[in-house]
Amino acid sequence: MKKTIFKGLLMIGLLTGFNAVSHAQHIFVKVQPVAPVVERPAQPSPQHVWIEGEWVWRTDNYIWQPGYWMIPRPHEVWITGHWRRAYGGWNWVPGHWRRVI
Repeated sequence: MKKTIFKGLLMIGLLTGFNAVSHAQHIFVKVQPVAPVVERPAQPSPQHVWIEGEWVWRTDNYIWQPGYWMIPRPHEVWITGHWRRAYGGWNWVPGHWRRVI
């Protein structure tokens, strides 16, 4: 029984690890896509911050994922994603939360 549980947990760990590695790869494109013009909806409350839309790699190209309002995490600030030029092309650096001291 313990061996079966261990094997199951090991398999989940391996699959999770491979998934994390696949997200770490950088996808380069020759021309950076142009972000669509999106009208920002009304702010739900003064505590909400706008999380800009982002480019997400799906199968064989980047697709636009629209922005949204969110209550910020305590002691963190949102860093907007951006395109970075490298290796004769462009790659998307995703937005992320950064800890503020």
